This record gives sequence, C-alpha cells and structure tokens, in this order.
Amino acid sequence: MSTDRFRCAACGNLTRFDLIITRRTRAFHHYTVGGDLNVEEEEVLDEAVEEIACRWCRATGASIETIAADSTAS
Repeated sequence: MSTDRFRCAACGNLTRFDLIITRRTRAFHHYTVGGDLNVEEEEVLDEAVEEIACRWCRATGASIETIAADSTAS
C-alpha cells in the first residue's frame, strides 16, 4: 500500500481524502470450522490510485499534490 501523503492546493487539507484504488492481491484465506474467515499472508501484486478527492472542498485532479513519505514537508 502506498505510504505517500497528499495535500490539497485549493484548501490546504493534509488529512482527509477520498481515494478510489484498484488492487490486485494474493492472499491465503483461512476459514475456521465455524465458517469465520481470516485473511492471512496478503500480498499486494499491483496497486493503482484512480482518483483522489479532498474531503473538505471536493477538489480533484491537479489540485491534489503528492507528498513523498520521506519528505519533511509540514
């Protein structure tokens, strides 16, 4: 899963975003005798962020900036 952060250039939001993400995973599904599912050993094979929208002002597209996880931007 991506560890990058986002910033809305329109309103300055750094904390609330709606993302549409498509993931392709490989996972071990372990069912108990009672039928309860535990997903174990999940591996993300591919991940694509399709859309990001600011939760505060609903801005999308070029208004949303990506901040690298190792960046010290505040």
